[in-house]
Amino acid sequence: MKDRKTLPKTALARIYFIDREIASGKYPNTRTLAKAYETGTATISRDIDFMRVMLNAPVEYDYFHKGYYYTEKTFRLPAAFTSADEIMALGLAKTLLSLYQNTPIYDAARQLLETITAPLDDTVQPRWYEDRIIVPPVPQVPFEPEIWRTICEGLRENRILEFEYRSVWNDGYHPRRVRPWQLLFDNGAWYLYGYAEDRRGAREPPPSCVAAKVPLRMFSLSRIRNISLTDKTFTLPDSADYRLHTDGSFLGVYTDGKKRFFRIAFYNDAALRIQERRWAKDQRIKEIPGGIILSFTGAQYGKVLELVLAQGRDALPLEPPELVQEWQENVRDMQKRAKDRHISSDTSLPKSKKPNIL
Repeated sequence: MKDRKTLPKTALARIYFIDREIASGKYPNTRTLAKAYETGTATISRDIDFMRVMLNAPVEYDYFHKGYYYTEKTFRLPAAFTSADEIMALGLAKTLLSLYQNTPIYDAARQLLETITAPLDDTVQPRWYEDRIIVPPVPQVPFEPEIWRTICEGLRENRILEFEYRSVWNDGYHPRRVRPWQLLFDNGAWYLYGYAEDRRGAREPPPSCVAAKVPLRMFSLSRIRNISLTDKTFTLPDSADYRLHTDGSFLGVYTDGKKRFFRIAFYNDAALRIQERRWAKDQRIKEIPGGIILSFTGAQYGKVLELVLAQGRDALPLEPPELVQEWQENVRDMQKRAKDRHISSDTSLPKSKKPNIL
């Protein structure tokens, strides 16, 4: 029988099952273990050899009891193989995985983590953290699993995608031909970031997309349909990384590629919430009577406007001038709606500036 030198991921749960049965003092043998775990005796034999040789488990066979036992009665694999912190880390990974619940990778990843952690429940306080350290749910944006699989294949093989897309600024679906660069996750939604050939009119992007200020294209996966892979491949530019295009600000997905200096005053509770976080690499916070002034540079104008509007009366934009102007326009529009106080089909209010998502 060939010795096993490495442990397959699928064998980890079985290894801990064998460890628990041997430590129980019931003197299990390969036949009883195989029957209980619904596997073959040869597999159990390889697992026990692995435990003995690679994990230094003091496993011996008792011919009187016709089964295995530990010569060191207090020995358990977790003490030498997995620490309590590592077990907890695996459990918390399952909690964080809930952020990706609507993606095709969720079920497979969840099952793998369950397989690894399930046998460890009786080694430390079992799963105490699952109801005490949680990730509150956020609004999810569902999409078809086939869209995810096709995009991932395009990313892996650098193949151009074709699909129909419905943007927020146009009625109906329109054809798109896109070089997929990255998948981005932001606040419960997934986006495809790539080079839209049909938008540029050119077949090849410049070597440095950052220096040439190539407009970034974001496509919400929920508004993609009839997606397919083409046979044409492309070369991924060195600068095809979304993180290079935010110019140091940390406001999630969306950027217009234009670096600006922002200065915003926040008051009351908003001041405390704002200064608790890091919004940009170069951010500065200055205390003022009743609040703070946050200043930083970044290329995420639309997200900054969202941040300001989300704070309501407790935010006052100071720079740049276009942010001040658009904030004032939004305030006037809200005042008009507040006076009307009824729902109608009136579309006379102007739309906000077009963001970079398609």
